[in-house]
Amino acid sequence: MAIPIGYVATTAFLAWCTFFAVVAPRRPRPLATLSFWFGMVLNEVPFLGILALIASTALAAAQDDLGSTTAKVTVAVAAVTTAGLAVSAWQGVHADQAVARALDEGLGAGWRDRVRVPLRRHRPWLRIVLLVGFMRRRGVRRIPDISYGDAGRHNLLDVYRHRDAPPDAPVLIYFHGGHYSGGAKNREARPLLYQLAAQGWTCISANYRLRPKTTFPGHQIDAKKVIAWVREHGSEYGADPAKLFVAGSSAGANLASLCALTPNDPMFQPGFESADTSVTGAIALYGYYGHYFGTPPDEPPPPLQPQGYLRPGGAPPLLIAHGTSDALGTVEGARDFVARLRRASDNAVVYVELRGGQHSFDVYHSARFEAVVDGVEAFAAWVLAGTIATSSGT
Repeated sequence: MAIPIGYVATTAFLAWCTFFAVVAPRRPRPLATLSFWFGMVLNEVPFLGILALIASTALAAAQDDLGSTTAKVTVAVAAVTTAGLAVSAWQGVHADQAVARALDEGLGAGWRDRVRVPLRRHRPWLRIVLLVGFMRRRGVRRIPDISYGDAGRHNLLDVYRHRDAPPDAPVLIYFHGGHYSGGAKNREARPLLYQLAAQGWTCISANYRLRPKTTFPGHQIDAKKVIAWVREHGSEYGADPAKLFVAGSSAGANLASLCALTPNDPMFQPGFESADTSVTGAIALYGYYGHYFGTPPDEPPPPLQPQGYLRPGGAPPLLIAHGTSDALGTVEGARDFVARLRRASDNAVVYVELRGGQHSFDVYHSARFEAVVDGVEAFAAWVLAGTIATSSGT
């Protein structure tokens, strides 16, 4: 009997990707890189992989292509692959439990009593299962490519806001990842940006200068420029700069954390030293926490970033989320940062460790990231409730 080449090829490719999604070897480095590139997508959207396997098997059966030994072996491989994807799906679906535990631990078991805004009760399952890449919201307007500096396209930002443009909105500034050498403002964390904007926030996603055009602290200076821009122009877009959060992914998480730990530091504000760059809180997603990339071997290493900039009592509330299977930014680095932060900070530190989570878990409407989005919204609401209570003297 003829071998169903299409079915065999489809199943083999999905099995290959599922191995790197579920097993996700983090060492040696070449395997870790393969884990990211081949495993990341299916790890976040396993339901689509399961549907693809079911559909391809059903099509092969309908065409009477499953009689050969090769086809039967392929069916067995498809069954094992489906089981692996089910494990990945289970881990993603149960991420909400990890988020809930982290909030209870970081904010206290009664944290919900302080929150004054309604929170989303259910994750958007239609988007999670079928519309994983559909980001737009009917009530949200994106205003692209606003200049905040003199570095051309590397100093552009996008504003996400509700079409009703509510005034005095909390603001979230987001910095993308990309090893300080790539990435763009319209790729990652869009489910978070659109969700918060739909709830009345003003959200900003910014580009910044990359290697080799700049090195540290050039990226950080640009991040501070974005904060200064919001303080000067945010009200034009409905933002209240007194309620300002920074967030980022991977290298962007490093930038956001360092912004949170270095308010008004003149080292990172050349030419705009008088600007207020303090923040209300920070969110770091699968961050890189270590020495700056590319440090010359004959020079002493700079301080760890952002750990080296910790000052006793000097950190605002932070939420840190990291996956246990992260192949590019280690979970051990995240744990070390959290431990140091908790020793030094007087404010809340929420640490969400996501079982099976890979780098770049914020690209799609995945069950895992939507649980994190809910956690970020709850964390920010808790922080803002405390800010309002403090300012009112209650």
